Amino acid sequence: MAVEIAKNGPQGKPRIRIKDEFWDRYTELVRKTVIPYQWEALNDRIPDAEPSYAIRNFRIAAGWEQGEFGGMVFQDSDVAKWLEAVGYSLEAHPDPELERTADEVIELIAAAQHENGYLNTYFSIQEPGKQWTNLHEAHELYCAGHMIEAAAAYYEATGKRKLLDVVCKFADYIDTVFGREPGKLRGYDGHQEIELALVKLYKVTREERYLKLAQFFIDERGATPNFLVEECKQRDGYSHWAKRKMPIPSPEQMAYNQAHKPVREQDVAVGHSVRAVYMYTAMADLALLTNDQGLLEACRRLWKNMTRRQMYITGGIGSTHHGEAFSFDYDLPNDTVYAETCASIGLIFFAQRMLQLEEKSEYADVMERALYNNVIGSMSQDGKHYFYVNPLEVWPEASEKNPGRHHVKAVRQKWFGCSCCPPNVARLLSSLNQYIYTASADRNKIYTHLFIGGEAQFELAAGRVAFRQQSRLPREGYVRLELTEVPDDAFSLALRIPSWCYGKAAMKVNGVAVAYDVVHGYATVCRQWEKGDVVEWEPRLEPQIIAANPKIRATAGKVAIERGPLVYCLEEADNGSPLSALSIIPSTKLEAHNDDGLLGGTVVIEAEGRVDEQASWSPDTPYRPFAPSQPKEPVKLRAVPYYLWGNRTPGEMTVWIRACHE
Repeated sequence: MAVEIAKNGPQGKPRIRIKDEFWDRYTELVRKTVIPYQWEALNDRIPDAEPSYAIRNFRIAAGWEQGEFGGMVFQDSDVAKWLEAVGYSLEAHPDPELERTADEVIELIAAAQHENGYLNTYFSIQEPGKQWTNLHEAHELYCAGHMIEAAAAYYEATGKRKLLDVVCKFADYIDTVFGREPGKLRGYDGHQEIELALVKLYKVTREERYLKLAQFFIDERGATPNFLVEECKQRDGYSHWAKRKMPIPSPEQMAYNQAHKPVREQDVAVGHSVRAVYMYTAMADLALLTNDQGLLEACRRLWKNMTRRQMYITGGIGSTHHGEAFSFDYDLPNDTVYAETCASIGLIFFAQRMLQLEEKSEYADVMERALYNNVIGSMSQDGKHYFYVNPLEVWPEASEKNPGRHHVKAVRQKWFGCSCCPPNVARLLSSLNQYIYTASADRNKIYTHLFIGGEAQFELAAGRVAFRQQSRLPREGYVRLELTEVPDDAFSLALRIPSWCYGKAAMKVNGVAVAYDVVHGYATVCRQWEKGDVVEWEPRLEPQIIAANPKIRATAGKVAIERGPLVYCLEEADNGSPLSALSIIPSTKLEAHNDDGLLGGTVVIEAEGRVDEQASWSPDTPYRPFAPSQPKEPVKLRAVPYYLWGNRTPGEMTVWIRACHE
């Protein structure tokens, strides 16, 4: 029997403002440092960093200066993501100077737009007249999608329509190019993004054509004949990236673009990981808006495969640098991993949309895991350096000298030639308030998915609800909700029972312990609430030794350390080198304590371990007979949160540690 998809949006947009000891540090860093720094990078003003060319490209396309196109074919998207981050930031913290800068950029973008609505600096400058001839490789609709997202965010923050009018004109033009009608292209982009962006544009404008266009792009993907294959034939195999003719790919090879079969038939996460999760996000969006059961079931299957068989403990996805892609079930190498930052951000998008479809705690658990580990770990504590790849094991010498590990860096970079990740981090952290709650207006129920402090206000069928959340996470397992406005009728509060507390969580209302119902992983209480009621939520937060499924060969014989939402790691700065000589006693007591002097303050974990005896080994003796009684010296291991690694002296790092059963 088909499951009715719940329409979860409250009557009116929720008002959520973050005020949190842990997360204020990041939101302020983005506002005061990251956004200004990235503006300098987009203008090629960061010394010793790879140039962006992005703003310069728009100036050339607008006719404001002369020159050649610079950077990647998708360089426009960096400007769009930066503008989106600015929009979210302005909504929370009005800043006239920043708004002026953004308005000037928007004027530049508008000047670069063609009369018919087309907007893309690469094809305006480098290959005029060849628009829509290489959708497989050239990212035209991908760039369009990011500009649409930027416009929606900026309009909602400022009420200014300039950029919104630009993208509506562009979307209207795209609608004349693509479709099933005679003379239109029955195609789609090689890199998904336009689909979820059109849904956002529909929500802002309520223009049905945009929603139908998003459906078209999703429905056409993987159809027979395969559009991307046929398009390649039209180009006689010429490749933008190779700059020469290449063999015509088969439909099966289009798995890299998730176009090997119709999306409703897909059940395994394959191909480029960012493209995949952007597409899955759009599928979930459309499932919610159109009650499409086929899309919902596909989303469930793909979620299950991706998060239970192809996801790292840090919330990273995409295990191979060959194509920045998924490989196969349980193939999760730690030292050659890719786990691109953008992929984890896309995973968070997908998780958020699944929570809007069905409030199940596993979606929020993954969202939290990716956010607290892979995403914030990708950016340095100064906000000016970034990882593109997020490894779980680093040996700096191997990264430098082994071609198979050149993509794995021991030090964050100032910028990248392909710099999709830094502005993606900025736009996610600037919009973090959108991921904390969902509310079901008709069921009078508010779900708390992330425990991040601040103020929240919702409109339910019962009336207005407002409360303040105070959270001590990730240092302590304590959350406090104080109701500041309540309706006359009863409503429900549902607090996620985090996977890391293993069901051990206590709730008090006004200081009195209360029982709660557990529904899909949420502790739910329905009652007639009073203004001033205080809910205290205490999920047990203690260090855990974590083992991996034996099918994950890279972690065989190893364990990891977690505490709450945080994954921990060993760094050379605390434990010496080589880290491969260390092992941990799984039965040891894990001792957690505050270190307020470490990188702004954090909780570190110490444990009893062993270090392999090395003095008897000659540098010229690579192997010798195994001696079972070979001594191991006791050592105190010190683990720090993974998100903080690489912020001190460069050195080795590992998440997974050999287990020593002594």
